[in-house]
Amino acid sequence: MTDATLENAPDAFIRRETLEQQPAPLSVAGPLAWVRTKLFSGPLASLLTLVSLYIVIVAVQDLVKFYILDAVWTGTSREACLADKVGRPVGACWPYVADRIQYFIYGSYPIAERWRVNTVFAMFALGVVWLLWSLAPLKKVGAFFFFVILPLSGFILLLGGARAEWVLNTLLWITLALAVVYAVVSFVPSLALWASTPIRLAEAENPPLARFVQGKMLVLLALLVFGAIEVFSERIGLPRVDTGLWGGMTVTFLISAVGIVFSLPLGVVLALGRRSKLPIIQLMSVIFIEFVRGVPLITVLFMANTMLPLFVPQEYSPDRLLRPLIGVALFASAYMAEVIRGGLQAIPKGQFEGAMSLGLGYWQMMRLIILPQAIRIVIPGIVNTFIGLFKDTTLVSIVGIFDFLNTVQATLVDPTWATPTTRTTGYAFAAIFYFVCCWGMSRYSISVEKRMAAGQRR
Repeated sequence: MTDATLENAPDAFIRRETLEQQPAPLSVAGPLAWVRTKLFSGPLASLLTLVSLYIVIVAVQDLVKFYILDAVWTGTSREACLADKVGRPVGACWPYVADRIQYFIYGSYPIAERWRVNTVFAMFALGVVWLLWSLAPLKKVGAFFFFVILPLSGFILLLGGARAEWVLNTLLWITLALAVVYAVVSFVPSLALWASTPIRLAEAENPPLARFVQGKMLVLLALLVFGAIEVFSERIGLPRVDTGLWGGMTVTFLISAVGIVFSLPLGVVLALGRRSKLPIIQLMSVIFIEFVRGVPLITVLFMANTMLPLFVPQEYSPDRLLRPLIGVALFASAYMAEVIRGGLQAIPKGQFEGAMSLGLGYWQMMRLIILPQAIRIVIPGIVNTFIGLFKDTTLVSIVGIFDFLNTVQATLVDPTWATPTTRTTGYAFAAIFYFVCCWGMSRYSISVEKRMAAGQRR
């Protein structure tokens, strides 16, 4: 049809104005459509939905009644949670949790020194946000802070005493020496041109200068943190707090963090060792993995607690808290090795051949090509291992370590809050704590999967 024909056509056949966009019908979009397609798409789906809904209502209504509607929210003693004193059915006794929350967090750590635990918690939160936030700058500096500065600072702050002071002074001298070295190198005439080059250009075209500038930042950060701790220790003092006084969430987070941080690199090494072409390396890796996987964690903890001191001199005997830390890290690394090995086996052979065709060595190929893909594939398995490790920290109570669950159990025999609902309330609070932490790790792993586009490609 020509333009002249369109101009002479009657208005009844040609619309000269565009219709406004209309919303989609409720039958194909919106909440009602989702319910119809997901829950009531057929007779069987409708039956399963109704049965599941009935089970949820029956289970949830009693929980809501006990933990919220009939719960006691205020009070200072057990009388507030006794039915004969209140004059009505009593549910959860939340004043008990509010009264013992300090013990749940710190254990028997001295009250006057709990600022040290709070400082370590704040540094830990900063390091986690720095590493996990995708938009955070200077990721390598953040990794140095989390994996080097934070463990050393945490050891100094939490333990205190002469040994911690010696470690702090040694670290200060080392960082000061490195600062002097960087200051001297900065004034070398041959590097004067480098020093005047913009950092942006250095990162793009001059990797040695980028590493040099980044190294100075690491030294300055370490000097700042250790110097601040030294100033506080001189003014306030850092008396020794024996690890037997540590407990609660502090110990749970400590054991979990140590296990997570050390199990992943150890698992990677063991996985590579199991796939190694060197018979002795392969045999040692297989023996370690199969032996650790073949015994329960309780056995590993008992062996670490009783056998480990026999292999070192008496004066260097590991601390009672360090022993389960080592046991948990080794136990988790064996399971992590199998997860990583599964990712390595999923990599196509062409990736190995392509890396070798580029002239890359074994470690370059693994670091740049193979391991990033393997870890991306097994992110769900890695996080699942981390979640299991976090929950397994409750087993350290068997060797006398007061983790969070053990502190909850210890307060249940306190006559100050001895009521029929105290035990249920304490275990419910512990369940909420573990669920929130595990759910947070799970949700973050999902976001990482989506960001790395691993789930969409599969």
